[in-house]
Parts: sequence; structure tokens; C-alpha cells
Amino acid sequence: MKWSLKLGTIAGIGIFMHWSFLLLIAWIFFVFLHQGQGLVAALRGAGFVLAVFGCVVLHELGHALMARRYDIRTRDITLLPIGGLARLERMPEDPRHEFWVAVAGPAVNVAIAAILAGIIAVLGGSYFELDLVGGGFLLNLLLVNLLLVGFNMLPAFPMDGGRVLRALLSMRIDRLRATRVASAIGQAMAVVFAVAGLYLNPFLILIAVFVFFGARAEARQAEVNQVINDLKVSDAMITRFQSLSADDPLFRASEELIAGSQQDFPVLEGGRVAGMLRRDDLLKALSERNGDSPVREALTSGCKVVRETDSLRRTLEAMREGGCFTVPVVREDRLVGILTLESIGELLMLDSALHHGRQVQPHR
Repeated sequence: MKWSLKLGTIAGIGIFMHWSFLLLIAWIFFVFLHQGQGLVAALRGAGFVLAVFGCVVLHELGHALMARRYDIRTRDITLLPIGGLARLERMPEDPRHEFWVAVAGPAVNVAIAAILAGIIAVLGGSYFELDLVGGGFLLNLLLVNLLLVGFNMLPAFPMDGGRVLRALLSMRIDRLRATRVASAIGQAMAVVFAVAGLYLNPFLILIAVFVFFGARAEARQAEVNQVINDLKVSDAMITRFQSLSADDPLFRASEELIAGSQQDFPVLEGGRVAGMLRRDDLLKALSERNGDSPVREALTSGCKVVRETDSLRRTLEAMREGGCFTVPVVREDRLVGILTLESIGELLMLDSALHHGRQVQPHR
């Protein structure tokens, strides 16, 4: 995620902190100092917040490590003022797997609460002493973990409870319908959060925005997956395109860019695909090199070649993950087309129009 500082790596997963998290710490300091509680109290308050977010990191690691059991990689975990975000490369399609990935995070908080309860009992601390020093610090941390469990398990998709709901529904109905139901419930609960935020805590409004738009995005993604689930790359690839040779000068590529609507070009060397020349890389190369420089000096290696028989859905996921807008398509190592995010979008629009036309077509 942009504007994030890497804190370290746990179990091979990068842990990042978004810059806005620093605003939360600064706000905690300001509140304590403004109330005249002094620097020591401000440090305690900030320390407690950091301890809470340490529990949040462990919560997200619970999701990530459970997902790893099902061969799903976690790109990173980022701390935000509203909580943590583990970016899984994809959600499990098996509802049982999704269920266990979803509950793994809250289960970690339950375990943390149990450990804290044991420590408090051993230390002889009071379970009812609510302050931020001594046993009270541990007790407050215990209570926050229980609160995290209760809040995350609310059926507000795409929160953990909403994903558990979708998983349970998917065991009885198809995944798309289950997602739509869970999304509708999530958006309804977002409205409740927003109204409650007006009277109780403005923080709930931020959560409401996250839940509302997150639920809508998940529903839209489920619809996209439903359409392209059984399609191949060949169904959406462009077969009328312009390619370049690795020996072509950069000014030749600039002429092709101006002459047509194509922005990214597959580059061939010895009859095989050597890489892609993206518009941004071309512009950067022209600003740094002579226009007579060969195209090969500006190629990007991040976008892999795909086969026309590859799954369109898996290819789309890989393109998004790698930040690739265009990839070359081959048949037995011979370039036969290019696949773009735009061409996939046009395929989806055509399918939507055809589906709508079938629905409104009058009976004869």
C-alpha cells in the first residue's frame, strides 16, 4: 500500500504502517496533554494503543497463516487508524476454507484474552480495576480483545462475521447469491453504524463507509467472477494489434503510439515474446535516452506471457496483482494476441447488455 512504512516481516509477511496511523498516536498525545494529565500519562495512553494494534497484527496474522494452509499467499499486512488489513491474494472459494480463514482472526483475540486472564490471575490483579497502570493495563487489553471479537463477528460483510455468514450461506446456495445476501446485510448494517456514529462516536461513520463500499465491491467482484469463471483468455483477447521488434528504435514506438489507440506493445525478439513496452515506460525512456535507442532497453519484465487457453479469471487476478494493464497472449510460443483490462471490461459490458436484453425481450 502506498504511503506506508515497513515495520518488519513476520512469517515471511511484510508488516506495514500507513502514515495516517501516526496521526492517531499524535491525537492520543494531544488529548492527554490537553486534559493536563502530563507526559507520563500520554506515553501510557500511546503505549496502550500500540499494544492494542499489536493484537490487531496478531489477528491479521491469524487470517494470513490460516489462508497459507490453503495455499493462499498474503501480500502484506498494513496498520491503519481503523484497524489492520491483511491483503490476501484471493479469498478461498471453498466455503469451509473461507469459514476457517474468517474465524482464525477472532480466534487469535480469544486466545490473547485467555492468556491475559491467566496472567492477571497469577499477578493477583483485580478484574474490575479499570485504569491504564499495572493490572488495569492488562485488564483493559483483555477487554479490548473481547470487544474486537464481538465487533469483528458482527455479520457486516466484508468484516469477519460477514465472511462467516457468506461461507455458511454458500454451503446451501450458490456463491454469487450468498455474496449478494451477505452484501445487502453488510450495507444495511453500515447504515446502522453511520446513524449510531452521529450520536455516539464519529469513528463509527468511518467504519460504516468502509463496510458499505467494501460490501458493494465484494458483490461486484462476485458478479465478475461468475461471468468469467468458465472463460478462457482467448474469449477476451485482442487479435488486431501492433507489435514491435526489440531492435526497433524508441521513436518508432512513439509513432505507433500516436497513430493508433494501442498504448502497450508486445515486443518480439527472434520470433518470441521478449516483453511488453508500456506507454509510461516508453515516455520515461524517451525523456532519459536518445530516440534511436532500441526498444529492448525500455521493456518491463513484470508482466508475464499467458496462453490463450489459460483461465481468464486467474489471468485477471495475476494482472491486478502485478499491476499489468496489458499482457501478451501466445499459442505454442507464437504471439497471437494481447489481453488488456479494457478488453476484459468490454467483454463484461457486452455480457451485461446481452443478459439485460434477454430479460426485457418481450414474449411473442
